[in-house]
Amino acid sequence: MPTVLFSAPYMIPFVERFRPVFAHYGIELILPDHFAERLEEADLLKYAGQFDGAICGDDRYTPRVLEACAPRLKIISKWGTGVDSIDQPACARLGIKLGRTPNAFTLPVADTVMGYILAFSRRQPWMNAQMKSGIWDKIPGKALHEQTLGIIGVGAIGKAVARRARAFGMKVLGTDIIDIDHVFIAETGIEMTSLADLLSRSDFISVNCDLNPTSQHLINPDSLAHAKTGSVLINTARGPIVDEPALITALQSGQLGGAALDVFEHEPLPHASPLMTMDNVMLAPHNANSSPAAWERVHWNTIKNLVEGLGFEYQPHEHQV
Repeated sequence: MPTVLFSAPYMIPFVERFRPVFAHYGIELILPDHFAERLEEADLLKYAGQFDGAICGDDRYTPRVLEACAPRLKIISKWGTGVDSIDQPACARLGIKLGRTPNAFTLPVADTVMGYILAFSRRQPWMNAQMKSGIWDKIPGKALHEQTLGIIGVGAIGKAVARRARAFGMKVLGTDIIDIDHVFIAETGIEMTSLADLLSRSDFISVNCDLNPTSQHLINPDSLAHAKTGSVLINTARGPIVDEPALITALQSGQLGGAALDVFEHEPLPHASPLMTMDNVMLAPHNANSSPAAWERVHWNTIKNLVEGLGFEYQPHEHQV
């Protein structure tokens, strides 16, 4: 009877709903002894050797963890798209399969980026706050067609952001480490350029790349020095792509005019972070993927990847409604 470590935070609150499906395949579940946004290396090591499969969120499956869990561990089914918290070379070396849901949240994340662009351009959050504190003050805004958006990472989400921005009449720049399909470039009119040039010309900078060795601290003191004065950085990708102290310095100096951050180097964001008290910064708790309909699709695809990774033939169930 296979045993599965079940730690995906978006699924744990509904575990009773999924239990009959796991029981259908004879799968037993291990639930962590405490609820967490993610399990760290030490947390996972406590369960090493006890499970054949895992359903996880952003748990830290380091080489040390994976080696301790092998050879029993056969499949890690990641809830969502990003697998940067799982050491993929170690998985391949140890014969551990890795499942995920590509493009799971492309559309809600792209909508979130546009929401931030609109908020900073039209100034609604700031006017709302002033009105509710008794201040009648017409804060100047800008129209989107007057501004340029730079997209760092023109993958599925970056492309969706570009299409939305073009519909508002924005000029769109893009940068990526791989060549972008010429059909998409012709369709949207996006101008592909270097990171330094993109930063120097963009009013809004949207970080939409994966976290990998080439993107760790891609936004750092050197790259921020190229940023157009007063520009706004939006990060809905992964926190460690942005060097947070360098970002704070750029905001304090006025090099950046603002930031919208859904992800952080350390999550949850510490209460002592200067970002917590900056009026020109909008914060969210890693929630750009927010869409119950999208979450539902990911729940079932995560279960499907797990079941198939354990060697069963997956069949949709009556509970999948």
